Amino acid sequence: MIGLIQRVTQASVSVDGHEIARISRGLLTLVAVHRDDEQRDIARLAERMLSYRVFPDAKDRMNRSVEDISGGLLLVPQFTLAANTKKGTRASFTKGAAPDTANAYFDQLVEICRHRLEQVECGRFGADMQVSLINDGPVTFWLES
Repeated sequence: MIGLIQRVTQASVSVDGHEIARISRGLLTLVAVHRDDEQRDIARLAERMLSYRVFPDAKDRMNRSVEDISGGLLLVPQFTLAANTKKGTRASFTKGAAPDTANAYFDQLVEICRHRLEQVECGRFGADMQVSLINDGPVTFWLES
């Protein structure tokens, strides 16, 4: 699984002109599922996202996690992150999981995160979403499980 985490001061997702999710300070994570991912990858990605130290401590060092600051988490399914872009000018999506598997894994990831963090919001799997964010820093990391 892939989680592209972005430290944000705010982020939201809209579908068909209606806002469906919003957080203030926290992480916006774009999530992709590889075809070879297994159940253990879900828990591993959740652990990494929730404990990854990207927020400043008293000395302005990135030593605090989203859990440490009780921040929000906005999870957005993004199958294009699993694309192979090594050749040509058009991406190949053969490395991505089948939609039914990816949707189930995404839902499980959301549930795991909701057990550990108070505010967990999510985009809609398979929808045409508009994502808005203010990237704080900017701070962005690519996490894989």
